[in-house]
Amino acid sequence: MSKLFKRTKILATIGPAVDSPEKIEEIIMAGVNACRLNCSHGSDEERARHIGWIRAAAAKKGRSVAILQDLQGPKIRLGMLKDNHLDLKKGDELILDSALENHDGGLTVPVQYNLASKVKPGEPIFMFDGKIKSHVVEIVSDTAIKVEIENEGFIMSKKGLNLPDTDFGGDILTQKDLDDIKFGAEHDFDYVALSFVQSASDIEKLKQILLSHGSTAKVIAKIETKKAIETDEALEAIVKAADGIMVARGDMAVEAGAEVVPIVQRKLIALCRANSKLCIVATQMLSSMVDNPEPTRAEVSDVAIAVIQGADVVMLSDETANGKYPLETVQEMKKVILYAQNHSRVATISQAPTGDFEVYNAISHAAARLAETIDADVIVCQTKSGTTSRSIAAQRPNVPIVSVTDNARVANQLAMIYANTAFVREYSDNYGYDLAKELKESGYIHTKDGKKDLLAVIVSGGKDKIGGTDTIQVRYV
Repeated sequence: MSKLFKRTKILATIGPAVDSPEKIEEIIMAGVNACRLNCSHGSDEERARHIGWIRAAAAKKGRSVAILQDLQGPKIRLGMLKDNHLDLKKGDELILDSALENHDGGLTVPVQYNLASKVKPGEPIFMFDGKIKSHVVEIVSDTAIKVEIENEGFIMSKKGLNLPDTDFGGDILTQKDLDDIKFGAEHDFDYVALSFVQSASDIEKLKQILLSHGSTAKVIAKIETKKAIETDEALEAIVKAADGIMVARGDMAVEAGAEVVPIVQRKLIALCRANSKLCIVATQMLSSMVDNPEPTRAEVSDVAIAVIQGADVVMLSDETANGKYPLETVQEMKKVILYAQNHSRVATISQAPTGDFEVYNAISHAAARLAETIDADVIVCQTKSGTTSRSIAAQRPNVPIVSVTDNARVANQLAMIYANTAFVREYSDNYGYDLAKELKESGYIHTKDGKKDLLAVIVSGGKDKIGGTDTIQVRYV
């Protein structure tokens, strides 16, 4: 129907596998709508370079591409171990000491976070992606804790720790995160993802910090802690406080159990759709393609299920950051998205989508239903802040949405929103119609069944007033 008609978007992590302007341009041209820069790896210099390459590739393609900054958060890691290896037996008592600098090969090991003031005896600690299970025995000192090992195995330098029952009391932003936020504000990230969110107050704290730096970046809450999903009320409060969420399935599986993940994913996608919030499904979507040129059948099904459930975005991690086949992975994911959306309707949800403004809700619902009723080729949304576009997208129309704005940041942010393709144009009363005409003449949008005229539903409002959307037009272009 249309070159724009990939409704579920692709977020790709940038890393060594695509560390050149040519490779970044290649994956964007292949269908990447947004790029993730992971602050757990690399330097500020590398990230600044990647930002420049992404913006240049987006400009060359002639469409907006979002850039997401993923904060590391209190990702607790072991320090450097002697010979990068320590064997452990069931019943061993291991001391984790944040003040220790050099490991001598014994059972006192360095850790890159002071846990002494956070944990309580009896709380579980999982090490090395859950391969080693332990529980806290005692607080040894102001900097050290003792844990008892529950199974045989080994640990290695800088492997992560998960503490599913530990309450960090809102202290999830480290000094590194604060430095990264400042860097991000100076380099115009479109989204900031907050790791290990435990409550809605974590989101509010980050929003205030971003405002203090003059940043208009949207905040994504990464749902990966046991505490965040303890109750439906707590989870919904996080969704409402954030601009979007990421279903961070890796750490969630370690902290809460792998069997929990599919249920939480479905629940979160429905919550985001009901509240007009962005939803990203992440972790191991096509992970076998790190080493292989083809995905497994289970991975293809995983991506398709996220599309059918109505996720805005599916994310690639190691597949594009470190994999052997980054371009092929993007191409495969795009193929699965297109087939799934063209052969299955998006799943219904029990609650009608709502946003912060009743007028938006009513107009967006009317525009989406009207477009489907008259079999429109496209919905064109003239938007100042992007809110109307997000509200229409929450309706999950079976029609592509073209958004036009005079604000480049808004256009970039809309690149991750379901079914949206955003363009920056100088404001005029008819710039939605003018853009539809321009895209039709260039062949960027085409009509169904070779019809002469493009049928567009145009949603518009005033120039400067955010919240001023009040008009729906049906126009032939």
